[in-house]
Amino acid sequence: MRTKDKIYIKDLELIAYHGVLAEEKELGQKFLISLELNTSLRKSGLTDDLTKTVSYADICDDVEQLFLSKKNDLLEKCAEEIAELILKKNKTILEVKVKIKKPWAPVRKIIDYAAVEIIRKRHRVYISFGSNLGNKTENIAIALDKINKLSNTEIIKKSTIIETEPFGNVEQDMFLNGVVELETLMDSDELLESLLNIEAEMGRIREIKWGPRIIDLDILLYDDDVINEENLTVPHPWMNERMFVLEPLSEIAPNAVYPLNGKRIWELKKELEKKESQG
Repeated sequence: MRTKDKIYIKDLELIAYHGVLAEEKELGQKFLISLELNTSLRKSGLTDDLTKTVSYADICDDVEQLFLSKKNDLLEKCAEEIAELILKKNKTILEVKVKIKKPWAPVRKIIDYAAVEIIRKRHRVYISFGSNLGNKTENIAIALDKINKLSNTEIIKKSTIIETEPFGNVEQDMFLNGVVELETLMDSDELLESLLNIEAEMGRIREIKWGPRIIDLDILLYDDDVINEENLTVPHPWMNERMFVLEPLSEIAPNAVYPLNGKRIWELKKELEKKESQG
């Protein structure tokens, strides 16, 4: 569930030792950290119950402990670590904005401060998997275990594994196919690279289009994003034309929205069933 409720923490002041220059890491300097936390405040607002909300005192303590334990070169690294810590530790926080100001930045100019600001959030992703070489069941189990061990990534749901006819005109064995739902802090490019690495580690060789494969991992949906990049297209091209994708996807996410036309996954499946029945 997405919400517009927010908790703000402005200008948490800390003396720390981040910076490229040796003097910055030795002498230390002042930093001001501001946070904007996207979470639901409805239950805490109705009940006045602290356990139903996020404790900004605890958030400040966690950020302080992390920030003072490191000596990073870049504010960018500091911001990433803070965002990751907050999202990992607080499951009810959907999105976080982190701004770090450096008032004493050594730039030999008169400035109020130098700063970085990032926004990071949890992503809901659907990935199809398939195998038709070797021990197909074992291949899938290994691949899903590797996905679940990726940084800041967790498999939330897994469909039933189904046996399907191979797609295309290549003579080959039957496939086992399915879909998983992930929650991840990775951006789409990072996730794609990780999936390709898993395929390569497991010995996939891309020689024949739609040919046999030990494992096949494809990003179907990434939040509600429409991505058209050289190495990645989301929603996955042809997913609305492939029953071996829509059947398991409809099982675990029938009401997920296909962002190209706003239809639900169950609707796409119903349309494809009708199309296939008509020959």
